[in-house]
Amino acid sequence: MHNDSIGYYFVYYCSGHGYGHATRVSAFACHLLRLQPRPVVHIVSSAPKHVFSDSIALGALYRYADIDPVIVQPLAYRVDRRKSIEVLRSFLLKKDHKVSDESQWLKSIGADCVLSDAAFLGCLSAHEAGIPSVLITNFSFDSVYSYLSTSLIDAVTTPPPVESDSLQMQIAKLPPDVPIPLDELSPLVGQIVQGFRCADLLLRLPGAIPMPSFSIEPSLPSADWVDPAFQVFKPDVVAHLMAPPSTHTLHPQIPFSNKLGPKPVGREMRSAPLIVRSPNPSVYTRDGRSHLLGSLGVPSHLHDSGATKILIVSFGGQVFHKPQSRIHSRSPSAASTPGPFTAAATRSLNGKLRDVPYAKPSDMSKGYFPDPSTLSVALRSISLTGHEHRVYPSPGLMPPAALRRGRAKSVLQIPGAPPSTIPTSPPSKKTMSPPMIDAPKFEFTTMPPSPDPKTIIREREDNGPTSQFEWAVEDDEGLEEPEPRLLPDDTWIAIVCGVSKEWGTENGEELPENFFVAPRDVYMPDLTAVADVLLGKLGYGTVSECVDACTPFVYVPRPLFIEEHGLRQLLATEGVGVELSRISYEMGEWADAVEEAWLKGRHAKEKKRKEGDTGKRHEEGRQMANELVRWLEHWRLAISS
Repeated sequence: MHNDSIGYYFVYYCSGHGYGHATRVSAFACHLLRLQPRPVVHIVSSAPKHVFSDSIALGALYRYADIDPVIVQPLAYRVDRRKSIEVLRSFLLKKDHKVSDESQWLKSIGADCVLSDAAFLGCLSAHEAGIPSVLITNFSFDSVYSYLSTSLIDAVTTPPPVESDSLQMQIAKLPPDVPIPLDELSPLVGQIVQGFRCADLLLRLPGAIPMPSFSIEPSLPSADWVDPAFQVFKPDVVAHLMAPPSTHTLHPQIPFSNKLGPKPVGREMRSAPLIVRSPNPSVYTRDGRSHLLGSLGVPSHLHDSGATKILIVSFGGQVFHKPQSRIHSRSPSAASTPGPFTAAATRSLNGKLRDVPYAKPSDMSKGYFPDPSTLSVALRSISLTGHEHRVYPSPGLMPPAALRRGRAKSVLQIPGAPPSTIPTSPPSKKTMSPPMIDAPKFEFTTMPPSPDPKTIIREREDNGPTSQFEWAVEDDEGLEEPEPRLLPDDTWIAIVCGVSKEWGTENGEELPENFFVAPRDVYMPDLTAVADVLLGKLGYGTVSECVDACTPFVYVPRPLFIEEHGLRQLLATEGVGVELSRISYEMGEWADAVEEAWLKGRHAKEKKRKEGDTGKRHEEGRQMANELVRWLEHWRLAISS
């Protein structure tokens, strides 16, 4: 209960889906706890307590509770739509009971205001308790669940055979990706929307997507926001997101029940600054950088940022297992050159897709077919802001028979994600020719099926790249797999997060050359600050820390997570993002994307290292906390009057 000496009682509901919610909740709770008079902040979440350690150290109170359903991910970047809906349906059956329990608890502690990121149950519970609620997020789960109706099919990628049969079995057991019918989905999503409709204020974080519980347009289903061919937000959606929130037409407020009276303040939507955990200022100094790298076991001769470049590999809480044999970083080779369509596609798109291969009846009769994977690479080359956006394919996939004859593989495995394969024998001078084009595994029912898997693509280049592609069945005898390349060259090292310290020493194995292990409790903002490039999956926590530290980000896409569209836009406007296709990640072809990201972002990174921590984020967070308190004071004054 509010008084002049204690301050307000805030209850912060935090979604347990991903660490991004937890890290920014903890960061903003720290800003609140530094105010005077000092407020009381309760954090309620199914995320583990340790991810809120920063704010708990300042006095935040933590309570574990199952407050939101989760999207089911059998792989790190794959969604099981059917199981996700089953989890949602089960949660909604218990919703009313949970709301009753939470609202009673809010009353018992004298809560003044509920904050939510982005659990609709918190908004419902605050409404039931008769107190205001504030949504602090860049997306809401009504949009996420609604997108499970999209006709985009997220096909399963089958990695090359590896030494561990269990990895292949994991992929083989994945269910087919089937869209959820709208008539089944809409009533469930409607309950989520109704929960978020109870929120009185939206503080919209950068990297946002539309908020259908606040803005009337664009409305659900969220699949309608995305161009099905280009797989980017439609122009009117981009225009909506770029317009000031004050210009949006909002849904009307849902009043309290009659016994509590009307709400005294109208709904409002405001832009919020980037809420992010800041690195320790010392990490930008020579001694601070050396101390951090030394604690990770990196030899002192590799501490100089002018001589050694660092790749951080982090998949947001996923856990790496050690590779099964030693690998080496390699110099560029012909085998690692990106597929021929990459550069041609970029030029084609600037010419309004004039060079994208289309199927004409005459062509089809001669054996020419359009490849949906090839077309999807071209279409995905357009970014949200209309600039060129390069998608790195792998250098080529072998026909199945040739793969079976290929050398043994070692793997970098993430439980729940396809492994990244690594060769265990010396590179061969023999390369695959012509290469097979690889692309993100997006399938569109409006396109004809791909040719037989044993076919390969030959691009005709007489006077430069053309739009003609020829499908031909080749004899796979003698073909050898192109050699994967993880790091651009020997000036790079990699630091892997989320692994045990024994990762590289079990069963007589050694760490991959130039690879090092970060402790599980490493403070990621510090690691991101010293990095030259970070590789991982798109998530707010990682994106925000990369933007803050001016660290280029190579990301593996998750096509069924609609919030990624907003995060890609944030990277396009305030950072550097390079997309790495799933196949390229799985085949261990990271180097080209890593190098391009570094080249694009190195000048900004050098500038950031020179200026260090400016205190900008702390000041923005402090101002946001003060504005929230002023809004709450206005609410309470309106009630008393």
